[in-house]
Amino acid sequence: MTTRPTTTERRARAAVAALFLTNGALFANLVPRYPQIKDDLGLGNAVYGLAVAAFPAGALLAGLAAGVLVRRFGSARVAVAGTVLTATTVMLAGASPSLGLFALALLAAGGSDAITDVAQNAHGLRVQRRYRRSIINSFHALWSAGAVLGGVMAAGAIAAGVPRGVHLAVSGVVFAAVALVAYRFCLPGADADGAAHDPDQPSAAVPAQPAPAAGVARGRVVLMLAGLVVIGIAACLVEDAGTSWATLYLSTSLGAPAAIATTGYIALAAAQFVGRAVGDRFVDRFGQRTVARAGGLLIAGGMGAAVAFPTVPGTILGFAAAGFGVATLGPAAMQAADELPGLKPGTGLTIASWLMRIGFLASPPLVGLVADATSLRVGLLVFPAAGVVVLLTSACLQNRAVLRH
Repeated sequence: MTTRPTTTERRARAAVAALFLTNGALFANLVPRYPQIKDDLGLGNAVYGLAVAAFPAGALLAGLAAGVLVRRFGSARVAVAGTVLTATTVMLAGASPSLGLFALALLAAGGSDAITDVAQNAHGLRVQRRYRRSIINSFHALWSAGAVLGGVMAAGAIAAGVPRGVHLAVSGVVFAAVALVAYRFCLPGADADGAAHDPDQPSAAVPAQPAPAAGVARGRVVLMLAGLVVIGIAACLVEDAGTSWATLYLSTSLGAPAAIATTGYIALAAAQFVGRAVGDRFVDRFGQRTVARAGGLLIAGGMGAAVAFPTVPGTILGFAAAGFGVATLGPAAMQAADELPGLKPGTGLTIASWLMRIGFLASPPLVGLVADATSLRVGLLVFPAAGVVVLLTSACLQNRAVLRH
């Protein structure tokens, strides 16, 4: 039997949605400024590439601290504090007068972003347990919407000639204020020991899962976590490869005009947003495993056909299929990791979220190395390969509706 969410739960859902929106928008305000920063600092391509890699490096360095911070201070407080810190460091990165300060600010921004990511997902999953149905994908859809909003804000500021420091200061203040207001409406009380121990959750709502016994059971949990991490990395590879290479492939390898070449990434991002917007309904009806397998098939089949039979329309459709297919994979991996039995609160979520970022680090050099050795078309085989990996590891996900009791 399902119950209607209370006013407190509805407000908490809106608060988490606001946190995801701000998280997507903050860094997206900085990225369109990268070419200007590169020119102002006089950076070559190699040095520039190393400098911007400080962001994912910072995420890997600081990401494992998220679980400890969430257990000590609570997911809502850490998410909001991380948002304010991210806003500050993004602003500092945009205003940095030297390469060293720019890289240092990005390192700090990546670290605070990783901690915020874990904390807001932890609180979102806590709200989801109160709802007793899947809502986590709707939060990630709003992250995608926030990224689009941030990009539009930056494009508008650039077109209007707004100085970089002023633009990033304004966006930072606005989104930090949104996060601080959202904090008032987050769920009260301390965070729980996972899905089976939420102090705000009626005891009958979620059957407690026994902690795994030593030896075989503990090894099974480790294997399950490893499989979930692989799914998350595959999802990140698809997202980053589309961001980094879609426009370049369409324009250089397929000869598409500049205006058409940009639609490859747009198709992927838009389809991902749609997939996340409807993903919760699919998950509730069919279960995470079935939805993930369908996503893996879409990625492998859509981009496999696009690479095998290269045309501009077919490739754009292939990127759209990949975006729709990848939409729920990251949230599914994080949720399943958070629910693994026998781990401290937030441990599975923290490890999965931390290691997933390897996909963002690995994708650009992996595709680039293959492209240099053969062609970019061959390099894009990373898409169907990632889809096959998802198909092979999807058994790590549960095939049940989310918290329907």
